[in-house]
Amino acid sequence: MSSEATTADPRSPRPLRILVTWRPESTGTECADYAAWLARTQPVVVRTVTVISRVWSPQPNGRTNSDFERWLTAESTACAASARDALRAAGVPASMIDPDQPSVVEIDHSETTALISAAEDFDADLMLLGSHPAAPRGRFRIGSTADALLHCAPLPLGVAPRQPKLSKRGVTRVNCSYVDTEQSHQALRHAADLAHRWGVPLRLVAFSPRGATMYPTEVSFDESSDMMVEWREQALALLDRGRDRALERHGDLHVLTETGSGYGWSGAMNALKWKKGDLLVLGSSVLGDFNRVFIGPSTNQIVRHSPAPVLISPV
Repeated sequence: MSSEATTADPRSPRPLRILVTWRPESTGTECADYAAWLARTQPVVVRTVTVISRVWSPQPNGRTNSDFERWLTAESTACAASARDALRAAGVPASMIDPDQPSVVEIDHSETTALISAAEDFDADLMLLGSHPAAPRGRFRIGSTADALLHCAPLPLGVAPRQPKLSKRGVTRVNCSYVDTEQSHQALRHAADLAHRWGVPLRLVAFSPRGATMYPTEVSFDESSDMMVEWREQALALLDRGRDRALERHGDLHVLTETGSGYGWSGAMNALKWKKGDLLVLGSSVLGDFNRVFIGPSTNQIVRHSPAPVLISPV
């Protein structure tokens, strides 16, 4: 997300520019619901983009396949109508829908490249991705396009669980997964800027998924209470450092800290209480290129198990 968008005064006339990836065949409405939720939080401009792969190669001498061109025109019109209907049904005001939307992009090879190009053309502050249709209710499952974007996108990405339950008052609290690393520092800056801009509390969270190993163990692990007490003390100490960083950036923030521990990532995340107005901000992995999203194993697990919409910011 651009620094202008995240650090601007709440009264700034610049709205949040949201690009929604739209698939007509998708049965989910989480992208439209996410956009409407943000529209209840602050002024936005929403554009949708549908990528249609060209099934015929360009013809010699500039000739085109007339059947395909007629179908493409009709499909573009249908996509525009279905996307606008979905946004309006979700509650996005007509005045916040880009009059030129949706962009229907025709490509030869890479859907990912087309989506990134559409985001750059729109000067988008973030891109919203839908879940795989097979995801269970209340969870996000990464599809092939989302997986590619989560490893190379140059702008923040928003993902929401299937059939999310979202506050009618918009975002009421910004959460940040914080572990005192460079990627979490970047996430903290974005989260603090958003909380300040929207006038909502900032909650810093740390997770301890017990029993989450890469392979089944031959010897059981003794999760002694002393070890868990020590982990919690260390987690609270690093969260305190995160609170200091947030308050150095915005001294008037209301900052909370909490730790979640449970069996597996689902247990650790469900150990915390989540509200319908919660947004969870994550930092991408440092393995990615500078200023691009690249999710590592922990981020991937959090995205999959988060009951709240997630915003992933590039390092």
